[in-house]
Amino acid sequence: MNAVNAKSVVTRLAKRFADLKAEGRGGLVAFVTAGDPDADVGLEILLGLPAAGADIIELGMPFSDPMADGPAIQASSQRALAHGMTLRKTLDQVRTFRLQDDATPIVLMGYFNPIHHYGVEKFVSDAKTAGVDGLIIVDLPPEEEAELCLPALAGGINFIYLTAPTTDDERLPRVVENASGFVYYVSITGVTGTASAAVGDIEAAVARIRRHTDLPVAVGFGITTAQAAGDVAAVADAAVVGSALVNRIRDNLDAGGKAKPGLVKEVLGFVTELADGVRKGNK
Repeated sequence: MNAVNAKSVVTRLAKRFADLKAEGRGGLVAFVTAGDPDADVGLEILLGLPAAGADIIELGMPFSDPMADGPAIQASSQRALAHGMTLRKTLDQVRTFRLQDDATPIVLMGYFNPIHHYGVEKFVSDAKTAGVDGLIIVDLPPEEEAELCLPALAGGINFIYLTAPTTDDERLPRVVENASGFVYYVSITGVTGTASAAVGDIEAAVARIRRHTDLPVAVGFGITTAQAAGDVAAVADAAVVGSALVNRIRDNLDAGGKAKPGLVKEVLGFVTELADGVRKGNK
């Protein structure tokens, strides 16, 4: 299938970003790991994210050997895996989510190994059927697009590529060539949850990316407060918050790793704070 035609498939992501543009604001992308801290509580959090204010959901596919995730998200994957979460069960949670919400985009983020084990063709088919809108696969650069990017596009699923401060103007056109949905700008060099970038630097980077693509630009890594989310959403198309959210989950576990009463309320309350910050940071 021609990649250009594949990229023109209209998904929930395209509609959501169009709606955000019409509202004159950036969006909030909320990241949680599927099945964290366990399948039941994780699903409850997932189901509550839209009402709490998340515009887009980034759902982590638990994996034992992540390369880009800092300690917080690594720990969330370990909690989920310890409670038996699998890729198949992750897709089941998306399917359950779609029974009550057919509008909020869901992007799966993770690594290629579990998908390769699952089978690419079957995964794309099952993900599309479950209601997945996009994929962010950290360890598949554009040079490996035949592995999953092109099959995903052909199956009607957006494929989102990462860019970073080290992605120069020579490299950028190749990165965005077959990107779709949005471009994810990693605002720091390093892993998640370890540092943050200055808003001025982010604004300059977003402007540079926009010279190479018409796709929306979402910015993540290092956004931990409502103020920071609002500042980033004012200069980009969306702010991505992950480590700060999974840390709220961690902080509401008992000594045995089980959810304390009120964990879901605490996590979703924080999402609402972030969403309020994003809305105050209108463009």
